[in-house]
Amino acid sequence: MSRLAQTHGLTDVQREILSTVRDFVDKEIIPVATELEHRDEYPQDIVDGLKELGLFGLMIPEEYGGLGESLLTYALCVEEIARGWMSVSGIINTHFIVAYMLKQHGTAEQKDHFLPRMAAGDIRGAFSMSEPALGSDVSAISSKAVRDGEEYVLNGQKMWLTNGGTSSLVAVLVRSDEGHPEGTAPHKSMTTFLVEKEPGFGEVRPGLTIPGKIDKMGYKGVDTTELIMDGLRIPANRVLGGVTGRGFYQMMDGVEVGRVNVAARGCGVAQRAFELGVQYAQQRHTFGKQIAQHQAIQFKLAEMATKVEAAHAMMVNAARKKDSGERNDLEAGMAKYLASEYCKEVVEDAFRIHGGYGFSKEYEIERLYREAPMLLIGEGTAEIQKMIIGRRLLEEYRFQG
Repeated sequence: MSRLAQTHGLTDVQREILSTVRDFVDKEIIPVATELEHRDEYPQDIVDGLKELGLFGLMIPEEYGGLGESLLTYALCVEEIARGWMSVSGIINTHFIVAYMLKQHGTAEQKDHFLPRMAAGDIRGAFSMSEPALGSDVSAISSKAVRDGEEYVLNGQKMWLTNGGTSSLVAVLVRSDEGHPEGTAPHKSMTTFLVEKEPGFGEVRPGLTIPGKIDKMGYKGVDTTELIMDGLRIPANRVLGGVTGRGFYQMMDGVEVGRVNVAARGCGVAQRAFELGVQYAQQRHTFGKQIAQHQAIQFKLAEMATKVEAAHAMMVNAARKKDSGERNDLEAGMAKYLASEYCKEVVEDAFRIHGGYGFSKEYEIERLYREAPMLLIGEGTAEIQKMIIGRRLLEEYRFQG
């Protein structure tokens, strides 16, 4: 086991879970990841293995058939999985955000209906905030829900759904003006709907279409899609929490979990890049010795390892803060910002260590080089994280003059 990125104070159960996941990654993911990624093939066998391990229920309470583990345990598992192939961590991330939102905000009926099947992996979750013209401005959501008796009719187009095709439950954020008069702040007139659908592409239920996979530079294998609602009718009992107007807060609570997840993914990818870089540096010889013996390469390795350690420590801190029940938007924003930026830098340094071979698809670092940029954008760009961090710092350090 690597000496980098160790986590102190874990229980025996946590260590056992992580050891099992690490073995699975080494044996079942790393050997096939690059081949599957180049084919943009959904890793069904890997997903089935994760289901068998019970990872789809990792954070779901035991009363609903899950393992009832902490966000820290989940984040450390994500770190291990991303070390093998980042796309696989994406498959479970949106699932867990939806499960977390249900656990925290769902009605008793919604929890009883969804969580046991989510824990078993029989229902896979996806969540949807973004829209084609939205970017980071969530308040500009234009998709809309209108009440019609005991149902709501949803219309609009959503964008960037991870697991959009393979999921069977999507948490969708739309505008709902019912009970919110004109002039109400935008974030107070948004509602999250729990939309059940058939997995696949095309019309997956009346009024709901998943057009197909978006072709991406990296982050392949996992399906990223649009979602089009055209007269989609949803029962009123599928409003998350049973009350309209709370969707923005519910989504932001889920996104905090998601930001810890993205930080963990950055840590995992950076760890793998360091492993590849330090290994190659000891195999490649120039001027009569290993390139690892050249001071310039040692400097790179030192910087890479330090960044891996720092990012891991901040990710663990953010997860533990959330587990304690405290507000963690500051810590999650810092962890996501630092881990994604450091991941990009560590991957690029490993790429440079590989020289020309890093540009070859035969080498794993080529895949990581295309995957790392997604972390700079997912769950909020670096600029959004800085805004969150800056505002929170001003709250904490308000000048009394």
